[in-house]
Amino acid sequence: MPRPVTKKNFLPLVLKSDVPVVVDVWADWCGPCHMLAPTFEAAEKSLENKARFVKLDAEKNQSLVKKYKVRNLPTLLYFKDGELVDRSIGVVSKSAIINKIKPFLKAEDRSTMAVKKWWKFW
Repeated sequence: MPRPVTKKNFLPLVLKSDVPVVVDVWADWCGPCHMLAPTFEAAEKSLENKARFVKLDAEKNQSLVKKYKVRNLPTLLYFKDGELVDRSIGVVSKSAIINKIKPFLKAEDRSTMAVKKWWKFW
C-alpha cells in the first residue's frame, strides 16, 4: 500500500530516494482521486521494490502543491534522483503509470520486467 508523504518526510522519502518515486497528489473530496487509488496500488504491486509509490494529501500539504505547480487532481508526479522528471494529470491506467516510470528504473529492473511480460504472454 502506498505510504503517505507530508512536508516533513518528503525529503527522505521522495527527494533522497535511491529508487524512482511516483507521488499521487490527491484529496479526500476528489472523486477521480478515489477512482485512481486501486490502479495506483496495482502499479505499485507490479513494480515490487523497483520504485516507491507515495500519496500526498493536497489539502494538508499546500506548500508542496504550489512548489510543484499542481493545478489539477489527481496528479501523479514522477521523481528520479530528487528531480521531477514527468507528470500525469487525471485518472490513468496501470500500464500508463508503469510506462511513465519504466525509463527511470535501473537497467536490470527494466530487463526483468520485460522477461516477466514475455513469460506471462505464453
